[in-house]
Amino acid sequence: MNNDASVYDVVVIGGALSGGATATLLLRSNPGLNLLILEKSAQLTRRVGEATVEVSAFFMGRVLGMTKYLNESHLVKQGLRFWFTNDEVESLGDAGEVGGHYQVRLPSYQLDRATFDEEVLRRACVAGAKLLRPVSVTKVELNPGGEQRVTFRNGETTETVYTRWIVDASGVAALLARKEGWWRQNTDHPTAAAWSRWKGVKDWDSYELAEKYPRWASAICGIRGTATNHVIGDGWWSWWIPLKGGDVSVGVVFDQRIVQWPQTEDKLGDRLKSFLMQHPVAREMLADAQFDENDVHWRKNLAYYSTTFAGDGFVLVGDAAGFMDPFYSPGMDWISFTTSSAAELITAQRRGEPMAERIKRHNRDFSLSYHSWFESVYKDKYEYMGEWDLMSIAFRLDLGLYYMGVVSQPFKFGAKALLSPPFTSPMSRIVFPFVRAYNRRFAAIARSRRRAKALGKANRGQRCLIPGFTLKWTDLRLLVRPIVKWGWIELTEGWRSWWQPPEEKTPIGAAANTPA
Repeated sequence: MNNDASVYDVVVIGGALSGGATATLLLRSNPGLNLLILEKSAQLTRRVGEATVEVSAFFMGRVLGMTKYLNESHLVKQGLRFWFTNDEVESLGDAGEVGGHYQVRLPSYQLDRATFDEEVLRRACVAGAKLLRPVSVTKVELNPGGEQRVTFRNGETTETVYTRWIVDASGVAALLARKEGWWRQNTDHPTAAAWSRWKGVKDWDSYELAEKYPRWASAICGIRGTATNHVIGDGWWSWWIPLKGGDVSVGVVFDQRIVQWPQTEDKLGDRLKSFLMQHPVAREMLADAQFDENDVHWRKNLAYYSTTFAGDGFVLVGDAAGFMDPFYSPGMDWISFTTSSAAELITAQRRGEPMAERIKRHNRDFSLSYHSWFESVYKDKYEYMGEWDLMSIAFRLDLGLYYMGVVSQPFKFGAKALLSPPFTSPMSRIVFPFVRAYNRRFAAIARSRRRAKALGKANRGQRCLIPGFTLKWTDLRLLVRPIVKWGWIELTEGWRSWWQPPEEKTPIGAAANTPA
């Protein structure tokens, strides 16, 4: 070993939420731990992933201890809301709607990730982490069970450090997965996205809109504006996330097999706006809005995963381990589970516990969780996403089962529940086939409607306003109505698709989808 090199117990590659949170948990459980964070940026910037859901809110509030900061510096989120259209919908007041009737019961937040991630990183440093930034990691050498080596550029110099553990929190760069050949594109889910931040987006709860659409305004008792609103079409959806200070993050995500992204000579931001303005709800909300021309982004083929999540000397967290889809904001929950488990894995080794079986279980659980999560909730969801009746059923089932099967666990059993990722417990394995079944059936029904040119027939003027779920088993009764509605749709039209094979889809990459 080079005696001139620095030696650390843990080196964390990446200082955003995944890296900062893992460092915080490790320093809390291992007083005196010699931990180094390597961050490539001089200042963290805004990024997608602004919306939390209930598990990640629990993690940030009760585990990281940031509730006071979140309430002071960010917005409390009022759940999810969806807006649908068809050829008969002419205005916001006509659009189909799915969402909550009242205020939410459990906390979640809308985050400005630039300031939030910096605060997480700052707290990790206060807890004892050493931070080097901006640096660029150029080489990582793994030595199972021994000392790992990380080489990086720091200004004009090249430095090398040795460490027992590497935490890869490099985000979509997925440094270790790509270097070691573990990175896999999820070809079953060829989504792409364009997004920006906007100023001048109308207030969903304004007097102007209430006066213009009085029946629409009085339909709910809660707040629409601080929800994550989703303006939806066939094969695509858009997020509308308000940020503290007035900016709104707006982005479009679409299935490249269904949607053709506009191929014009216009700049990406102009194409994003023209795409959205086809929807009457977006036309209303963006009438006087302007996007930030210096904050427009594009990414295609969003879904990927690593075939390996940990070894004796390294562990992958957050987006460095995999990404499914931004719909329902699962990425922040994924961070909660991967960082909690990573910290526990490293702490167990430092306690002298045998690692072989722990690492095997870690890899098995996170592989099972990723693929089950995707197969049950996201696979082919874009086929029926623009259908009010199908999505209103799916959302109630997805949300109810999420509350009872996933959200309830940390609130009942504390932070240790975050060591068991979704779809890995015996009970969740029982529920998995049911979730996969209704999502696959709705996709098949939508394909049948597409062949019959009958998409969106139920979208105009419909409202599905949900009273809200708690963490009580009595909420199972709220699942009865959507299950009955599913059965009715099967009997009235679903039977047409019972024996029809899925349609052949355009292979990934065949659609013209570059942002040039």
